[in-house]
Amino acid sequence: MRFGLLGPLRVGDGGEPGPAKHRALLAALLLSAGTAVPVERLITVLWGDRPPASAESVLRVYVSALRKLVGGITTVPGGYLLAVDRDEIDCHRFERLVGEARRIREAGGHVEAAARFREALALWRGEALAGVDSAELRRTHAVPLEESRLTALEERVDLDLRLGRGGEVVGELRALVNSHPLRERGWAHLMAALHQAGRRSEALAAYQEARRVLVDELGLEPGPELREAHDRVLAGEVVAPARISTTPLDELPPDISDFTGRRDVLSWVTRWARDTTTGNTDGTGGPAAGFSNGGFATGSGGGGGGLASGAGVVGVARAPVCLVVHGPAGCGKSAVAVRAANLLEPGDGRLYAVLGERAPGAVLEDLLRSLGRPDGAVPPALDERVRLYRRLTSARRLVVVLDDAAGETQVRPLLPTGPGSVTIVTSRSPLAGLEAARPYELGVLDPDEALEMLAGVAGRDRVAAEPEAAREIVRLCGGLPLALRIAGSRLARRSGWTVAHLAGRLGDERRRLDELSAGDLAVRGSLALGYRGLAEPERRLLRELGAFTAPDFAPWVLGEDLEPLAEAGLLQSRGLDEAGQERFGRHDLTRLYAAERLAEEGGPGPVLAARAAEILDRTRRARATLLPAEPGSGRTLVRTAEQILETGRLRQEARWLSAERRFLVAAVGDFFRAGLYEAAWRLAFYLTPLFELAGHHDDWHATTATGLDAARAAGHRQGEALLLRGLADLHRAEGRNDAAAAALRAAQPLVEGLELARITLRLGLVEPRRAEAERVLRRALHVFGQAGDQRGRADALRALGALLSGREPLEESLAVYRELGDPRGEAEALLDLARLHLGAGRRAEARACAERRVAINRRLGDRLPEASGLLVLARVARAEGLPDAAEDSAGQALETFTVYGDRRGSGAALLVLAESYLDMEKIDEAVEALTRAMGEFDRLGDELGRAAAERLASEARGRRGV
Repeated sequence: MRFGLLGPLRVGDGGEPGPAKHRALLAALLLSAGTAVPVERLITVLWGDRPPASAESVLRVYVSALRKLVGGITTVPGGYLLAVDRDEIDCHRFERLVGEARRIREAGGHVEAAARFREALALWRGEALAGVDSAELRRTHAVPLEESRLTALEERVDLDLRLGRGGEVVGELRALVNSHPLRERGWAHLMAALHQAGRRSEALAAYQEARRVLVDELGLEPGPELREAHDRVLAGEVVAPARISTTPLDELPPDISDFTGRRDVLSWVTRWARDTTTGNTDGTGGPAAGFSNGGFATGSGGGGGGLASGAGVVGVARAPVCLVVHGPAGCGKSAVAVRAANLLEPGDGRLYAVLGERAPGAVLEDLLRSLGRPDGAVPPALDERVRLYRRLTSARRLVVVLDDAAGETQVRPLLPTGPGSVTIVTSRSPLAGLEAARPYELGVLDPDEALEMLAGVAGRDRVAAEPEAAREIVRLCGGLPLALRIAGSRLARRSGWTVAHLAGRLGDERRRLDELSAGDLAVRGSLALGYRGLAEPERRLLRELGAFTAPDFAPWVLGEDLEPLAEAGLLQSRGLDEAGQERFGRHDLTRLYAAERLAEEGGPGPVLAARAAEILDRTRRARATLLPAEPGSGRTLVRTAEQILETGRLRQEARWLSAERRFLVAAVGDFFRAGLYEAAWRLAFYLTPLFELAGHHDDWHATTATGLDAARAAGHRQGEALLLRGLADLHRAEGRNDAAAAALRAAQPLVEGLELARITLRLGLVEPRRAEAERVLRRALHVFGQAGDQRGRADALRALGALLSGREPLEESLAVYRELGDPRGEAEALLDLARLHLGAGRRAEARACAERRVAINRRLGDRLPEASGLLVLARVARAEGLPDAAEDSAGQALETFTVYGDRRGSGAALLVLAESYLDMEKIDEAVEALTRAMGEFDRLGDELGRAAAERLASEARGRRGV
């Protein structure tokens, strides 16, 4: 489904256009997909009966923006048309499925019709057009869609009653009458369902409740339909099932009424079940199989789990399939398995067994009894039980759920052999040794699903009343279903608690696992089961990982194989990172449990101290590779042409730092909290080139603040100065020169010699008075020259060249960077030269320098610096009269700046892009780019940038004649 309107507006895999007017416009086009929508209609949708004078021109800008998100929007006479398959839009698919269900019902296919209604209703994710700000669309579409949903639900319930499923729909009907208490049909269905389930007294009580509501709210007695339902209950008349068959064996535990999300895994299970019938065993999904002669039908078993089903194609059953749903403790594997099994309607039954640490022989004894073998007919030996079980299942199509499996040897004897049978195994391990098994790793719920689950357990009104506190609980529970259920249960039992109160209690890491306990549910107990199942070396590994707060890590951190912990479900493989290392992650509550176990042995300090040298050494070596002749240590490394490092090595170290960024950032804080101040400030300093090259300013701020605290706590004056110098570089990158100067002045008294010269050099870069800046830079250049510090000399020459627009110092700095083997310094000098040549009208030389700069950046994988080079190339192309090339380069630069969150770069790129559009007389596109640029500059507080955008906007309006 590409587009969703039956709930919050959704495009593709969950995205949505940002501004409210864009959402309303897209919704209007989707609702009328394939049909032209007049401009007047769209204006009414967006602004009601009071549109602005410029509504039509603004509408064109909105359409232009939407075209970049959604293909198929075309201009037609008098309006716009969205050319997409209507079946890719959930509301149109809903209408089609409901129509099919009604036709199938009229032909007598009650089972298939009910399934088709379920499939249609499963498309709903909330209120229609939720979050779309348009009174017109709510009036003309949202209200009718909601009425269609309720009608379809009532028709499906009517079919369920005819199929004898009254007991299964009672909970759903109670929810319906609670939310729509004045719909008499819902009450009538509830009474019939209760009566069919043998709960006659409750059915009569439901009538009295319905009557009270109608009299109190409307002053009316129940209508004919409700009175007739009452009379049938009094007379003992039960709705007779429409199908005649013996009830299949069904030992599944009750499905969870507040089950939330998990559509991907449910679709995966039902696709494999379908493929066992159609013979499409590659799992890609062939035609869906209808229920016939004991086969499977995939339909909807209730809220949130509706899945697509086919048109009743009957296939030939093939080999049985085994599906393994694995994941960490508390992620909801059992609930998913039960829901998935309920979505399948087998002809011969559903079996269920909890494995745990039980021997396969004991489990087989239970399964054989379920299959009809009396106590005396169950053989004592395991191999005899296996043969009997295989013989009994060989001619049956079964769904077998094997919950909480410990290992492959436990599962193998329990697999049914009947063609088309499906076994769903849950385990913390992927059971990689289980032959022909198909694994699915189940993770935590996404934030929206987690919030929905919390609301379903705790009460929707309470969660809606405190949305921020509810989101904080979701974050603290890490989306783990077990933790969310416990948190919701605690709120439900304590009506005097606010949601914020529980969030506050969970906020204390030291007590979080204590708080996540309710009745016989406890996160700590669930984690302890997995921990106790480990051998002691693996237990020690898990405890040591508790010293680190990072969300993921590579095996080098402890120098041990982490695969056994992943097999136990306590870690999760994240695949290979960009450096080619396998990474492992864990749930945050697993981290807290490991930290608890480590605290019993003295806490994280000894572990961190033992690993600090390795972490610092790896990071220092990566930094040294990124910055040849780096001036932080007080010595200069001169590299001849023979000593220049290969580009591949540079890129590999950059990839390693990027892959380890989150771990290393967290490690700075870990070292500081453990009192390892020297390690904390050094690691913070080593990381600065990564942050600068990749634009990770938030990490740069955080680690610098912690590093400064650590250097001061350690009494290390040079360390404090180095970090203040880095802080000044950060402020300068963000355009805050006053803050940069303050940091540098604070660093001056802490150092002397060359380090003082480096700080002086940076003061020259932020000095607003040109003459004073030149004096400061020349003084720094003299000191570097006297000391023979070539890197310092190159930096000072480049700064002087940029300040004075001097070609000679820039070219000299370029030569020194090359001698040092510093390609990044070379790239910066080339960029300054390109700007200088462009300003002097030397376009060919400017292009040559800019292209060399971009080529170096691309070899090194430095995307943000590359974007700055592309922006200069775009300006060169405009000067050359090549607006198309300028648009292309500026567009590439904008894409990179946007990905990295660089608002200043984005604003500059948008200005160049707008100038290119104006060169090509693309006025609408220019206005749109300038509107975005103004937004970026406003958020930055950049008055000069805003003024430049306004000047261009005025020019655009003049060309348009406005």
